[in-house]
Amino acid sequence: MKQRSVSAQLHWEQRTQRPLLGLALVFAVAYAVPIVRPDASADVKWWCEVAEWGVWGAFALDYLIRLFLTERRWEFVRSRWLDLAAVVLPVIQPLRLLRVVATLLLVGQRARMASQIKLTTYVGGAVVGLLMFGSLAVLSVERDAPGGNIDTLDDAVWWSFTTMTTVGYGDHAPTTGLGRVLAVGLMLSGIALLGVVTANIAAWFIARFEKDDAEERRQTAAIAELAEEVRLLRAEVASLKSVEGVPERRR
Repeated sequence: MKQRSVSAQLHWEQRTQRPLLGLALVFAVAYAVPIVRPDASADVKWWCEVAEWGVWGAFALDYLIRLFLTERRWEFVRSRWLDLAAVVLPVIQPLRLLRVVATLLLVGQRARMASQIKLTTYVGGAVVGLLMFGSLAVLSVERDAPGGNIDTLDDAVWWSFTTMTTVGYGDHAPTTGLGRVLAVGLMLSGIALLGVVTANIAAWFIARFEKDDAEERRQTAAIAELAEEVRLLRAEVASLKSVEGVPERRR
């Protein structure tokens, strides 16, 4: 029964991975349009809002179905607490911005479940997603802020790059509290992703060196084994010559 439950859950996750990634792209477009085009009509903004909540509902339904399919539900909730937080927190209307974080968390959690997605691909996707959503989010909260200097999408993208890489030129900086919270999040994310990339590169070099060392040890052992076989053959040939009365050729 337990094996059947796990198989059903894995089957569901494999079947829904690509559709949910597609919905995440729909969310990205729906979130970006009202920010990039603030002069868009009310109907367009309303449809974007509906799309955002629709994507959130799809992820919430996916979480509930996975919770239903698993047999050890409490362990599932405990091990997937990020999924639960990403589903619950955006319901609070003042925390609308958390829908951005929620979508990134949910997509990231589902992407890590797929063994065919390599670490490099995941890190690259995380960088692009954080840069895109960070730029849009800071532009949405800083564009109309008194004394703000992030007024265009170009300024927001440049600020996101300099913040994630912790360069911080200072030519653009958030002035609102929420904008500074976003800056802290981007800085920490940039440091974490840089650490992941560095660790991945170091692990690759270590694995490569270990593989070369293992190959060298194998070749050394093979040479030693061949030398021992040659020594034994020489000893056997010498004994045969001695038995037949044939004197050994002097070297």
